[in-house]
Amino acid sequence: MSFLKNRIYSFKNAFRGVFVFFTKYGGAHAKIHLLATAIVILLGIYFKIESVQWMALTFAIGLVLVAEIINSSIEQLVDLLHPEWNEKAGAIKDMAAGAVLIAAFVAVVIGFFVFGSRLLILGAFLLGFHG
Repeated sequence: MSFLKNRIYSFKNAFRGVFVFFTKYGGAHAKIHLLATAIVILLGIYFKIESVQWMALTFAIGLVLVAEIINSSIEQLVDLLHPEWNEKAGAIKDMAAGAVLIAAFVAVVIGFFVFGSRLLILGAFLLGFHG
């Protein structure tokens, strides 16, 4: 197999992995992340954010999705190797979930820096606190 065919095959497998995550193994978390991503993109468009802010949000979205895909992969592997409850297996799954929690926290902080003041102003306007 040629170098180019190997690369194409690798990309095909990687895209299949993303598809499998979103359709089979990501569950509710995958749907929540997709919804959050859509909301962030729509807010970015609505508020006409700057390119550096788009870069920060893109990083945050990517960080959370990567962490969630790795977490789901680890959960599937641990369940395959230890279908019965096991203390170490549980700790491994908890640590992987903790990585997602940290990534999500970082994403929220980035979102606050990008949207915080804008959302406060919009909220005040919607609640009638404008002069």
